[in-house]
Amino acid sequence: MNMKMTRTALAASLAVLLGGCMVGPNYHRPDVPVAPQYKPLPGWTQATPEAEAPKGDWWTDFNDPLLNQLEPMVSVSNQNVREAYYNYQEAVAEVQVARASLFPTIGITGSATKQRTAKSDLSTGSSTAFKPISTSGSLEGNISWAPDIWGKVRRQVEENKATAQASEATLANATLSEQTALATAVIELRVVDTNIDLLQKTVDEYKEFLRVVENQGNAGTTPPSDVISARTQLESAQSSLIALGVSRAQDVHAIAVLVGKNPEDLDIPHSTALPVLPSIPVGMPSTLLQRRPDIAVAERQMAAQNAAVGVAVAAYYPNFTLNAADGFSQSPLAGLLHAANHVWSLGADVDETVFDFGQRHGEVAAAKATYEASVASYRQTVLGAFQNVEDDLSGITILAQQAQVQDQVVQNATEGARIAVNEYQAGTVDYTTAATAETTKLSAQETALSVQQQRLLDTVSLIGDLGGGWSADQLSDSKKPSDSR
Repeated sequence: MNMKMTRTALAASLAVLLGGCMVGPNYHRPDVPVAPQYKPLPGWTQATPEAEAPKGDWWTDFNDPLLNQLEPMVSVSNQNVREAYYNYQEAVAEVQVARASLFPTIGITGSATKQRTAKSDLSTGSSTAFKPISTSGSLEGNISWAPDIWGKVRRQVEENKATAQASEATLANATLSEQTALATAVIELRVVDTNIDLLQKTVDEYKEFLRVVENQGNAGTTPPSDVISARTQLESAQSSLIALGVSRAQDVHAIAVLVGKNPEDLDIPHSTALPVLPSIPVGMPSTLLQRRPDIAVAERQMAAQNAAVGVAVAAYYPNFTLNAADGFSQSPLAGLLHAANHVWSLGADVDETVFDFGQRHGEVAAAKATYEASVASYRQTVLGAFQNVEDDLSGITILAQQAQVQDQVVQNATEGARIAVNEYQAGTVDYTTAATAETTKLSAQETALSVQQQRLLDTVSLIGDLGGGWSADQLSDSKKPSDSR
């Protein structure tokens, strides 16, 4: 290495040492008030999630074969998830782009020219002959580097990295959202199937009741109006049974779209069983700060905006650019690489804005305001997360109590309908009493089914609001993701 190149290396090393400075604020996560535990309700006990909290394939706790079959397809085939995935890849690529600015740009330039010029007659000024054809050329390497003395590029890398991590958390949030949407759709489909079974059983019972009423009508022991009322009651139940077909079709179509299929491509057979209602430990409120991907999104966006303040502040300081070139130039081309044809250059540029009439001040103020807005958004996201979980816990706890009472209501209504029908056949009560008892029984059964449905849905909601087993520790260092989709 010659003396000139040595000086270049020393200058570069000095710039690296100076590059230890980074203007702008360093990031510290703002504190958020966190309650020591969720609000206790009667019959509810605080749980510890370490051993039993939902992790990974949380849907398996519902013990539903359809859920187990379809849920893994969400992360692969759901189009909203795919969109979030490629947005994440784009954000990771932006980190790579920003990091590249920390290093020199190295290039190589070569050229060759063949030319012929005319000789001039000095006495007349006219061209009377041509000079011999000549060939010239050059081969030169060049390097340009803007050392990051004030840390602007490193702040930009920091901003892009936090943005990429926010995109990664957005991907996790989109995946969890679509997974819970699928679980909700499957639960609703199972409830429709159960309701179909309930109404089909009711139709069969109403048919039998109509047969009894018709027999008594033929015997003259009951008026024709009772026969018409019984037939109307049966037809009403049959109409409700048919109407459930619309809800079932819509649920199947929704499930198909959630797993990335055309609605007509998925056929789900009728099921006679509801998913199992799992018990979900919820842990401490502070765990939400790690387990909720939407909180991670807000926190990483806040970190990115903090770094953006540093980028804006760096605009107050001058920009330095170092340039160097080394190579050969020769005409004619022969002997291009000889030492006598060696050429080089070394230079530096300094760029500083003296007056901008408040532009940089405004950009810094805007960056700081954006950061403060992101802090408020983060805290609001955390508060909303606490509200979600509290709502879920209240619903699950209160509905569990209602379910116990409603089960007793169903038992009593069923027994009351049986007694009323027998008494009607014995002629001790009128038709209205028996018909009302049958209607009360169906209403009680449908209410019990609705309560069970809501308990399942609230459990899915709770799992989603707890993060579904996800943790912010899973966020990568924003390296290039593997293309697994």
